[in-house]
Amino acid sequence: EEESVSEERRASIQRQTSETRIELELCLDGSGAAEVGTGVGFFDHMLAAFSRHGLFDLRLTCEGDLEVDQHHTVEDVGICLGQALNEALGDKAGIQRFGHSYVPMDEALARAVVDLSGRSYLVFSPAFQDASVGDLPVALVTEFFRAVVDHGRLNLHIDLLRVANDHHGVEAIFKAFGRALDRASRRRAGVSGIPSTKGQL
Repeated sequence: EEESVSEERRASIQRQTSETRIELELCLDGSGAAEVGTGVGFFDHMLAAFSRHGLFDLRLTCEGDLEVDQHHTVEDVGICLGQALNEALGDKAGIQRFGHSYVPMDEALARAVVDLSGRSYLVFSPAFQDASVGDLPVALVTEFFRAVVDHGRLNLHIDLLRVANDHHGVEAIFKAFGRALDRASRRRAGVSGIPSTKGQL
């Protein structure tokens, strides 16, 4: 029992379609190290922030059809990250299950609340002002989180409580998600059961 608690929870995902080729490795019990390359610079920056503040180790390469647009790349990375999260969590024995975080960035304030419930549901309230931040269309932020939620089988509520600069708002969201997910996925000392009255998640 003690040995299983000390084991690192890891997953490797490969996805290849006519639109993207992705290799992703995730370690939930990491130090926040990220090696990310998607061809979308601001998206890479956000994934690195998620990894750093969630203390997840993330290695990711993606070759996408960026000559079309960024949509397939961003959504498919979300699919792979969700799949990796679900796989790495295993049966979820001993985890906190719930987690939340508030993260400010200058004038922006984001809140993320996570339930690793096994049920996919996203509530995403932010209304952005600009069409894009850097080379990332802001509409794809929602698509990314929807893909993570659908394939990671989690309940996620994201609120941008205030913002004047979309760069700050998006970055606060990714950091808040990382910290909330870290808290929810963290294993509690001395607890080995499934955190649900149903006996499974």
